This record gives sequence, structure tokens and C-alpha cells, in this order.
Amino acid sequence: MTEKYVENNKEIEVMVCKNTNLNKEGATVKNLIGYEWKDASNGAVIEVVNPATQELIDTVPNVTDEDVDTAVKVAVEEQKKWEKVSIYDRADILYKFVDLVEENKERLAVLLSNETGKPIKEARGEIANVRIGTRGFIEKAKHLYGKSIPEGSEAGQEKTIQFTKRYPIGVIAAIIPFNFPSDLFCQKVPPALMMGNSIIVKPSNYNPLTLIEYVKLMIEAGVPAGCIQILTGDGPTAGQALARHPGVHLVSLTGGTAAGIQTMGTASKNLTHVMLELGGNDAFIFLEDGDMDLAVKETIWGRLYNGGQVCCASKRFLIHNSRKQEFIDRMKEVISNLKVGDPMKEDTDMGPMININAAKRIEEQVNQMVSEGATVVCGGKREDAYYYPTILDNVTKDMEASKDMEIFGPVISVIGFDDVEEAIEIANQSSYGLCGCVISKDVSRAMKIADRLECGGAVVNGASFYRSFEMPFGGWKHSGIGNEGVMTTLEEMSRLKTIVLKNIL
Repeated sequence: MTEKYVENNKEIEVMVCKNTNLNKEGATVKNLIGYEWKDASNGAVIEVVNPATQELIDTVPNVTDEDVDTAVKVAVEEQKKWEKVSIYDRADILYKFVDLVEENKERLAVLLSNETGKPIKEARGEIANVRIGTRGFIEKAKHLYGKSIPEGSEAGQEKTIQFTKRYPIGVIAAIIPFNFPSDLFCQKVPPALMMGNSIIVKPSNYNPLTLIEYVKLMIEAGVPAGCIQILTGDGPTAGQALARHPGVHLVSLTGGTAAGIQTMGTASKNLTHVMLELGGNDAFIFLEDGDMDLAVKETIWGRLYNGGQVCCASKRFLIHNSRKQEFIDRMKEVISNLKVGDPMKEDTDMGPMININAAKRIEEQVNQMVSEGATVVCGGKREDAYYYPTILDNVTKDMEASKDMEIFGPVISVIGFDDVEEAIEIANQSSYGLCGCVISKDVSRAMKIADRLECGGAVVNGASFYRSFEMPFGGWKHSGIGNEGVMTTLEEMSRLKTIVLKNIL
């Protein structure tokens, strides 16, 4: 249900989390399927629950294969019209979308906090990123020029000119996870539209409401219905139906590695392009000369932000044995002062996990590590969907958490080392390769270590949780295929053609 209040001299409504008498014949919140906002064809629904209170917020459709087919067929037709719209006009429409988000920023932040459980101050920050990310893609697209090969660059080509042009790839399916829905909407939707593609957004079942609002604002800004659509539904059904549909030309998925592998296999049947940003188990390497104040600050930011539910969060803390106890003591002191609780309170530092099952999974993983010999320094406690910040000591390089067990929560696993070569070996033993980091006052030494980390991004003197909209972001090994960001996404979401003017000179 909603409550009204005034923002910028304008009365607006904010979603609040109270049980309502929902229409069980269909979803309260509809999907944009084709040209209409409607229920799933079979009337099935998904309940969206506030993880902090366990109260029902709303219901959304649980779409069928038939709904996916309808959406894709419309997207194919609308893409042909949209690609004829000038880049300048596409940009104006997306600039209007940015302005509409700005006008509704507090309503959207409250909704995002309620359905996701992230503290309201973090939700506001994520909504604010819409302006940064969208504007970046707009300006890059307006200046994405073709390249030319001068005559005579190759023997026999003295009278021929060659140049390149970019064209839309077609229909894009954007599969977006729960942890940063707004940020990842901006990483996928604006560049897709700027390059003349149509796009079907498939959000997480856990928190789709903010993205449904974004699609409404896109339509209000001038993106044609059908050129953008949104489908909510179970991943194995809706996500894989999009991946296998011959009318879909690119699947851009951010999610777990298992989902990525499944999606890539499904998409391969039609040679459908994929962009996959998957799991990570990032190594945080702290050398004996590192700045401890910086390490503590970056650990709070780089591990506990969004409750640790971050793919590129630092997860394996490789601390030189001469400083390990100091690091643990300092982190324990800071963590004891963090406020875990109601996400809507301004002073809350950390809210719940996305749901109770996610918190239980973290609990199971910590218990497994303790059974293998790890020691709980602080935390190690779950209450419903809340899992409290936890430090684990005596974690060895042979434990699964030091390799491929990604703990998607606020757990700081501390692994001691004596030799830099040992630290690099531990960092690289994982099948994941998303990001990594090293902290040292000797920047030259740190740079050499960063250069040897087998991952897509390496941060010197900061946590691995670093992602600007401008940078190419993507993983090595089982952490993904392709790169997202202003520098790279527009190329990934388009096709390249070479025009040859043979013997024109």
C-alpha cells in the first residue's frame, strides 16, 4: 500500500510495507508484456516480501513461456522502428528519464530499501547513480565514431577506402540480480537503447518493484512500449526462455556462475551472444608495510556494504602474519560499533540479507568453516534474515572458503601468510577471477602483485569493491565473459560492419 507526502512541492506516493488484501486472481503490480501492463497468462504471481519485517509488500506476475514469446515478438518489431530514431533523439529521451528519476528519487529510494533490505542511505546512493551512469552511456554513444583504413595501408589497396559502422545487435534480454538492481539497470538498459536495440528486463523475483517503476518512467520519458518491456518470473523458466528464444540476440546476465553457465549453454543453441558478469571470491592482500587505518576503512566499505551481498566484495582477507592480530583487533572494535537493524532508520549501517534463506546459507557456510577449524572472533549469529558482521580467524588456504566457496554476506575470513609468493598463490587458486586488491605503502611492489593477480580488476590501496561506470568491468575464469562499462558496453551491444569503397580513387 502507499502513503502520500510532499516532495519538491509535489504530492507523491511512497510504497510502505503493510499487509494488504491482495487480489489473488492476478498480481497487484503488472508486467509490461508487449504493449500492455498485464498479468501472467496463467495468472500466477510472485510475492515480494520486505526482508526486514517479513511483511508482504506486493505481488508481481510469474510469467510463462507464452508471455516470453509474446514479449520477444513485439520487441523484434519495435526494435526495427527504434533503430531509425536518431541518436540525438534517443539521448533526449534518456535525459528525460534521468530527470524523472531525480523527481521521484525519495519515493524510489524508500521502495528500494523496503524490497531489498539495504539501508536507506545506501538506497539513496544507488538511485543517485542513475544520473551518473545513464549520462555516461549517452555521451559515449553520441561520440562512438567509426574507424577508417586509409588507402594504401596495404599493398594492392591504393585505390580503396575502408571504414566501419556500428549497427544494433537487435533484441537484448537483461537479467538483473537482487543486490544492485538500480545500478545494473543503468549498466544494461541505457546503452542497449542508445545503440538502437530493444530490451526486455528480467529482474530478480525478490525485489522487482523499483525496476518496474523505472520502466514506467522510461515509457513516460518517451521510450516506446514494446521497445522496452519487463518480465518477472522464475529464472529457470523466464530467464532460460529468453536465452533460448531465437528472437533474442544478446543475453546480458549478472548473477551466479551456475546461472551463467546454464544460460550460456542455452543461448549457444542459437549462437546468441552473451555478456556474463558472475560470481567472485576476491582476495584482499595486506602486506606487512600496509596502512592499517586504510585497511580497516576499506574492509568496512569493501566487505560489509550491502551486507556483503556484492559480487566484487573482498571475501578472502590475506593478512601478513606480522600484522594479522592487529587487523583482527581493529576490525573487531569497529564492527562492535556498527548498527545492524531497521534499514529505514538513518543511522543504520547494515540491514538484513535479501531473505531468510540467504541468511541461512551464510550460517551454514560459517558453521562448515568452524567445523574445519576456523574460529569465530565476533558475530556468527543469525536472526531471521539478519546475519551479523562476522570475523573468522584461523582460516587456512586449504579450506573451501579460501578457494571456491563464495560467502555472499558480511563474513571476513582472515588467512595469514608470511611470504608474498604464498599470498599470490592463494589468491590465484580460486576458479573465480573477478577482482582483487593489495594494500602496501610500496606502490611499485603493490603494482607488481596486482599485475600477477588472475582477475579482471585489481585495486591498489583499496578494497576490490570498486566499480565506476566508466571502467570495463568483467571477470576472468569462472567470473564471466565480456565487459560492462561506458568504455566497452556499447561495442558489446552492437554489431560491426566494414564498408568497402573499392577502387574509388
